[in-house]
Amino acid sequence: MNHRQLREILEQVAAGALPVEEAGRRLEDLPYEDLGFARLDHHRELRQGFPEVVFCGGKTPAQVALIFERLARRSDVVLATRATPEAFAAVRRVVPAARYEPAARCIVRGGSSPRPASRPALLVSAGTADLPVAEEARVCLEALGHPVTTLYDVGVSGLHRLLGHLELIRTSPVIIVVAGLEGALPSVVAGLTARPVIAVPTSVGYGASLGGLAALLAMLNGCAPGVAVVNIDNGYGAAAMASAILRTAEDADKEDGN
Repeated sequence: MNHRQLREILEQVAAGALPVEEAGRRLEDLPYEDLGFARLDHHRELRQGFPEVVFCGGKTPAQVALIFERLARRSDVVLATRATPEAFAAVRRVVPAARYEPAARCIVRGGSSPRPASRPALLVSAGTADLPVAEEARVCLEALGHPVTTLYDVGVSGLHRLLGHLELIRTSPVIIVVAGLEGALPSVVAGLTARPVIAVPTSVGYGASLGGLAALLAMLNGCAPGVAVVNIDNGYGAAAMASAILRTAEDADKEDGN
């Protein structure tokens, strides 16, 4: 449930169009719904601005489908990450409007209409092998209501590909940088802009990359200031942080009357 839905219920009660008992029934699953194997946090959108996101890893397709369907009853947008085609097939049977983003491995129900006055976030990836994580970040950001500009395959082995977009880098309100191997790209980008940079290490690389650990440590030890680092392959985490930054800026603009 979001603020709009809650306001509609309260306005209907105030106008006498909705009995108090019916309003109570609609609200009875707040703050959570117990499914036995999962407790769905229907209150999260009221607290954080976006409903609970389903992480499909470790869940059966049937569990994913039930969770997704129950969230879809109360939220305009529902998002599931790390979803398999089998999980999507199960979800589609109970939520026909759901769609699958195979590159991002995400299931989405609902539109991606931008938030009012939302400026595009910039999403940068070092190489094509990083695209699954980058696409997860893109799909999640758009589901969160933020437009996204992408700049893919601009890693440090061909730095001229990145330097041709300096104006974009310097003016984007927040930048997500996805990179594997040695993980150098976020430091380079952060050294070119005063904007906040969110670094996402990926598990891409040969043996000594240690499944992304080398990139993670490089990003944590980068010398450029203004970089936050999320976990290995965590495109959703980067999108959530970028959304928080963008929403904070939007709230500040509203308070200033812009």
